[in-house]
Amino acid sequence: MTSEAGGDPHVRAQLGAYALGGLTPDEDRLIAAHLDRCPRCAADYAEVADGAALLALFDEEDLR
Repeated sequence: MTSEAGGDPHVRAQLGAYALGGLTPDEDRLIAAHLDRCPRCAADYAEVADGAALLALFDEEDLR
């Protein structure tokens, strides 16, 4: 987690990896717990998760 102004920890830097399933189980649990109590990061995650879901619509040729 990162520390934002005011000392509040946030997880925005890890949301992409979380959405793509690229974290360890322990990291995954920490992010999930943070999202349950932080509306700001939960809203950011919703945007990232939508983008990650859209990637499934493309094949390799589309991404070149």
